[in-house]
Amino acid sequence: MSSGPAGDVARSTDRPTGETVRRVPARTFLRTTDGVRIEAVYDPGAAVDDASASSPGAPVFVIAHGFTGDVDRPHVRRVAAAFARCGAVVTFSFRGHGSSGGLSTVGDREVLDLLAAVEWARGLGHARVVTVGFSMGGSVVLRHAALYGRPGGGERPYGPSGAREHGGRTDAVVSVSAPARWYYRGTAPMRRLHWLVTRPAGRLVGRYGFRTRIHHRVGVPPARRAWGRDPVPLSPVEAVPRIAPTPLLIVHGDRDAYFPLDHPRMLADAAGDHGELWLERGMGHAENAAADELLERIARWALAQGS
Repeated sequence: MSSGPAGDVARSTDRPTGETVRRVPARTFLRTTDGVRIEAVYDPGAAVDDASASSPGAPVFVIAHGFTGDVDRPHVRRVAAAFARCGAVVTFSFRGHGSSGGLSTVGDREVLDLLAAVEWARGLGHARVVTVGFSMGGSVVLRHAALYGRPGGGERPYGPSGAREHGGRTDAVVSVSAPARWYYRGTAPMRRLHWLVTRPAGRLVGRYGFRTRIHHRVGVPPARRAWGRDPVPLSPVEAVPRIAPTPLLIVHGDRDAYFPLDHPRMLADAAGDHGELWLERGMGHAENAAADELLERIARWALAQGS
C-alpha cells in the first residue's frame, strides 16, 4: 500500500492522441491519487468502425480483473477481446499485480486503480464508460460506483476529489462473481485464499507463484487491523444501495466454488428494484468460467443502458 501523498489527477506516461488510439492498442502507466503506477492497455475495438468512438453505440468497457490476474493473463485478454467486439476496452493490472506498482489490498485501495483507468478512458474521448469487474474486481466496481459515481455525493475516503468526481464516474456497472461481504471463509477455495493473504508463507507463494504482491496487513480481523486502517472499508453489500441511479447488473454462477448464491442474492436485495440479477446455470467462478456467449449478453445489456 503506498504511503505517498494523494494527487489531484491521474497521469499517464504515454497519453496517445485520439487519432492514434482509434487505430492501434496503447499500453501505458497511469498514476493513482496515492501515487501508485498502474499498467493499463487501451484497445479501440469496435470504435474503429464507428463514426464516433464516444457515440452511444461505442462505449468503452473498463475491465477489472480478479485476484492474481493482470493485463497479460490469457483469461483477461480473452474477456477483453470479447468486449472489443462491441466497443473500446481498457484493461489494467491492479496494484501489486503484474507490472503495476504497489501492494495488493485485495479490494480496498484498488478503487483508486479503477478510478485512474476510468479517467484515462474518458480522457481518450469516450463519453460512456461501463465498468465490468470479476471476483475481487467485481467488488471493486461496486465500491467505485458507490464512492465516485455521482458528482457531489457519496463518501470520499482516499483524499481529494474535486474535479475527479465527474471524470471518474461510471455510466453502468457489471459485477461478476463478486463477494457480498468481507472475511468470508465458508468455502475451501476462500480458506486457501485467506491463507495466501494473511500468512507470510502464503504471501511468498503469491509473490513468486502468481506475480501478486500482497500487503501484510490485508484482511486480518479485528477491524482496526484490517487493511491497516479503522474503520473497515465499505463492503460490497454496503456499497450497492449507493450506486443508484447508475444501471447495475449482478452476474453469478450457480456452481461458483468461491462464493455461494447467498452472496449475489445479498447484493440483489441491497439493490432492490434498481439492480438486475442474472444467476447463470452451470457457471463457475469469474473470468475463466464466463463463456463468450455470456460476455456478449453482458455487452448487449450495457449497450442497451445508453439507448
